[in-house]
Amino acid sequence: MLLAFDIGNTNIHLGLWDGAAWRLSWRARTVAAKTADEYAVLLRSFLHTAAVDFGAVSAVCMSSVVPALSPAFQELTRRYLGLEALTVSSATRLGIAIDIDMPEQAGADRLCNAVALSRLYGAPAISVDFGTSTNFDVLAAGDAYIGGAIAPGIGMAHDALVGRAAQLHKVALVPPPQPIGRNTVQAMQSGLMLGYIGLIEALLQRISQQLGAPTATVVATGGMAATFAQGIPRINAVAPELTLDGLRLIHELNSER
Repeated sequence: MLLAFDIGNTNIHLGLWDGAAWRLSWRARTVAAKTADEYAVLLRSFLHTAAVDFGAVSAVCMSSVVPALSPAFQELTRRYLGLEALTVSSATRLGIAIDIDMPEQAGADRLCNAVALSRLYGAPAISVDFGTSTNFDVLAAGDAYIGGAIAPGIGMAHDALVGRAAQLHKVALVPPPQPIGRNTVQAMQSGLMLGYIGLIEALLQRISQQLGAPTATVVATGGMAATFAQGIPRINAVAPELTLDGLRLIHELNSER
């Protein structure tokens, strides 16, 4: 079985691939100060829910945008699984071209999304990843990753708004009943939810225009992908495991000899 780690700034997404499907998929809060031993306890608990022990894991592939945690997870896989993790970077064999100015600066999660787009949806395609930031990643015709856009995530915008305005408090991030809020909660939901829908639609339009592909496939992933997809017709598919699928496909490619 393949164990995949997508280590993000807010959450760590773990997946267990049994050769045919994601047998289990979990999310844990990212805590940069945790040690390899602490994450091993958490991992053992997750695997136990699937009646799987450490010995059943035959390979590990990981992406990380939290440099402080990368060594901890590499140590975890060595000490507890007896394996070397394939850690994705621009230097990894990906099966796609990386056509950006500084490939070494590309986030590993963004590269995984581009690989998953290529193999599962074809090019041209755009992924929108709703995480700590909202990432747009673009796969051009010919399977070339050509970059994208990075915007603050809606959770970050929400926290900044509440933190800077004394009379505003946290609200549920759900669409409001109408654009004109009849109370403060609805007004905040309108600005946040409908404002972000406008941001996403405008960026997708501009990206598609530059790409010369107005009908390029758009795939949403991340925590709020399904919520936003309901209000954005331009999104063609929601893929909660898009990044994990990229890790799986990269592992398979690098296992071929």
